[in-house]
Amino acid sequence: MKMHFCIPVSQQRSDALGGRYVLYSVHLDGFLFCRVRYSQLHGWNEQLRRVFGNCLPPFPPKYYLAMTTAMADERRDQLEQYLQNVTMDPNVLRSDVFVEFLKLAQLNTFDIATKKAYLDIFLPNEQSIRIEIITSDTAERVLEVVSHKIGLCRELLGYFGLFLIRFGKEGKLSVVKKLADFELPYVSLGSSEVENCKVGLRKWYMAPSLDSVLMDCRVAVDLLYMQAIQDIEKGWAKPTQAQRQKLEAFQKEDSQTKFLELAREVRHYGYLQLDPCTCDYPESGSGAVLSVGNNEISCCITLPDSQTQDIVFQMSRVKCWQVTFLAFLLSSCLKKMISEKMVKLAAENTEMIEVPEQSKSKKYHIQQSQQKDYSSFLSRKSKIKIAKGDCVFGNIKEEDL
Repeated sequence: MKMHFCIPVSQQRSDALGGRYVLYSVHLDGFLFCRVRYSQLHGWNEQLRRVFGNCLPPFPPKYYLAMTTAMADERRDQLEQYLQNVTMDPNVLRSDVFVEFLKLAQLNTFDIATKKAYLDIFLPNEQSIRIEIITSDTAERVLEVVSHKIGLCRELLGYFGLFLIRFGKEGKLSVVKKLADFELPYVSLGSSEVENCKVGLRKWYMAPSLDSVLMDCRVAVDLLYMQAIQDIEKGWAKPTQAQRQKLEAFQKEDSQTKFLELAREVRHYGYLQLDPCTCDYPESGSGAVLSVGNNEISCCITLPDSQTQDIVFQMSRVKCWQVTFLAFLLSSCLKKMISEKMVKLAAENTEMIEVPEQSKSKKYHIQQSQQKDYSSFLSRKSKIKIAKGDCVFGNIKEEDL
């Protein structure tokens, strides 16, 4: 699925020789990710084509004459479309050619040198652990370091993610965004303009039933337990009075397994609650709090006359959606639910297919290709190496293409 890349603005700059070029501000999930020139993106596209061939989306053509305003706007739109479409291929997303370019782009944009640093990662119980990293470490790499430090089973890494989380007044907590695997947490945190923002570890799946996959790992159970307690305390999960009493009893006994078994029956358990917003349904000026999970969007709507309504949208009835500048986290949750559904359906279809003995190799190939296309939990095992002469930032010339 497409990543939430957009290029809302561009700027004209002068180079050292007096020429002019355009600098594009690339945003990811609504936040400034990097600033790059057309020539840098063009060089990157050439690298990708040497690896992936013509399966890539078309890249905007060069202009050798001065561009009009209309031409400049068209190029910006085309570059935005290219960034969105090129990320639809999971093989491209996991390649070193893709990741290394974006790492350098993010570092260069915010003038961050590659060096050792310390990063605090906040756990669901709001305590933190400090890890030593390199400023150029991706979120995928930082998650590996965190898992090693806390003893989380490596094969379960795909069920967790790193998030930018805002800690507000009176203990309020707000998930700002999910960090992409190729994103640099150290840089994203430092460049974020959100106050009291920290990097936090949370589970990253929307179907509560997937808890069962993690129950054999003690550290994973600890994390689920801490997050369940946090979600209930913050009012994201909403137990009945009877459920709350039983949960408190299990908590006093430190019976994590029983606590989680009951917690999965709690309304909105495992859902991600978004910040309050306004909507025009059912009346203009209504307030809304959205909770997303378990293949649904649950909306608690407060009407202008202070009456409340609960409305649920099932994902099975959602055909498509349009992402506005402030709805990227919601869109990420919807994509995650669709991804999990596709993985489940692919697994069910594979189990139903019977292949003759002589076609076993073909069956294996089919299963592997389905994992490539649909699995959200596939780690980047095979990496495509970059030739030394392929660094776009090292070879770029100050010329306006």
